[in-house]
Amino acid sequence: MNVVLEGVVFGESPRWHDGRLWFSDWGAGEVISIADGGNRTVEARVRSFPMCIDFLPDGRLLVVNAAGRTLLRRETDGTLVDHAQLGAACNDIVVDGRGNAYVNCVNFDFPGGEFQPGFVLLVTAGGQAVRVADGLAFPNGMAVTPDNRTLLVAESYAEQITAYDVAEDGSLAGRRVWSSTPGDHPDGICIDADGAVWYADVGNQHCVRVREGGEVLADVDLDRGAFACALSRDANPVLYVVGQEWHGPDVAGGATGRVVAFPAPAPGAGYP
Repeated sequence: MNVVLEGVVFGESPRWHDGRLWFSDWGAGEVISIADGGNRTVEARVRSFPMCIDFLPDGRLLVVNAAGRTLLRRETDGTLVDHAQLGAACNDIVVDGRGNAYVNCVNFDFPGGEFQPGFVLLVTAGGQAVRVADGLAFPNGMAVTPDNRTLLVAESYAEQITAYDVAEDGSLAGRRVWSSTPGDHPDGICIDADGAVWYADVGNQHCVRVREGGEVLADVDLDRGAFACALSRDANPVLYVVGQEWHGPDVAGGATGRVVAFPAPAPGAGYP
């Protein structure tokens, strides 16, 4: 394990984009990119918890502003504008190759509120938001396969990764269990070029690589909660993991977050 960056307040939503790792520091209200050598750049500032990110096909950054119940878009001059009204305090996001954004919502006040099932919104390239999936047990990380035909959703409370068929219009059907994760509560996920999925698990402090059907292919351990992961897409693939000590949404306990890296057997694929 190689420590890439320390001093993160609450790291989440890592993405490999434009040859660099990007992630959100929810505690600091910053979107950060990391260049070679660990040099960090603050790309945007949004005060929101959660605050997940992804990118449109043209490279513009999207930011889920849960506090404002909106999806923000960073223009080429760096300004942030409204991309869509979400109508809910949403969490994770993935943008497919057609520019459709899938944004999910746990749909209850975590961690103190009474559980109720969550949902997924489709935000079209034109900025219209429509609900396309319901009944999810704490939807968390999401990914879309390289052919744009399958959406994967980590259901943390159900201990599984759930798959949907994606239609040409972006709607979802054919819900099924892609992989059970018994004893784990999958959080952030990413797909590799071999078709396997890595998922991060906070409570068990590890990341696990699984094949469709549930076969475990690899497991890497952290010394703190693993919240999300991303894969580089170069000749020497790296699995990046963002993690920190979990004290709940109150981040007053200090900057326990870090970004770490592990050699990976295959580079990233699909979306994000």
